Amino acid sequence: MQAYKHEFIEFLESAGVLKFGDFTAKSGRKIPYFINAGEIKTGDQIRKLGKFYAKAYFEKLGDKKAVLYGPAYKGIPLSVVTAIAFSELYGKEIRYCSDRKEEKDHGADKGSFLGSKLKDGDRVVMIEDVTTSGKSMEETVPKVKGAADVEIVGLMVSLDRMEVGKGGVKCALDEVHDLYGFETNAIVTMREVIEHLYNKEYKGKVIIDDTLKAAIDAYYEQYGAK
Repeated sequence: MQAYKHEFIEFLESAGVLKFGDFTAKSGRKIPYFINAGEIKTGDQIRKLGKFYAKAYFEKLGDKKAVLYGPAYKGIPLSVVTAIAFSELYGKEIRYCSDRKEEKDHGADKGSFLGSKLKDGDRVVMIEDVTTSGKSMEETVPKVKGAADVEIVGLMVSLDRMEVGKGGVKCALDEVHDLYGFETNAIVTMREVIEHLYNKEYKGKVIIDDTLKAAIDAYYEQYGAK
């Protein structure tokens, strides 16, 4: 596993984004971990997060230019900080665009988007927080393609939960790939998170001990992607 992935996992844990224990999802499903990107609240945290996205982008796509598109609402700051980090780390300018959600009907920047205007021929990489469902893409993909004659070449999220999607077999990222045809990637997967934290001491405590590991294994036996 690359060094930046180790650092990212520890960043998620220390920032309180990733928590382990006994939680109940909105669906009523009992889950052994909880992810809340809303815990990233400071300038330093969002700066670091942008660098992790930029490093993952560079690993997967190299320095090929694309417009970073951030769906509303969490994708908006993510597209901005990733573009900044890419420039700082690799000396490459990369454009960003984000969804305004509510269309602005006046002024020089009227329209549905913030940042760089999408143009014919643009390659677009969408930046999201955690593993997205196909439902969110049902809104995002037509909106992006309706703005100009663009090619969506990828989706980058922070964490692949590796849980089954709507089809009940593959994970949500694989379902999105199969449905729309573009590449889907995550900075890290839950498998990598577990591998890094299991029975290893971090800041004086073991995050995933044998008991928690057994609960996670049981959860993925039932809800994990095949």
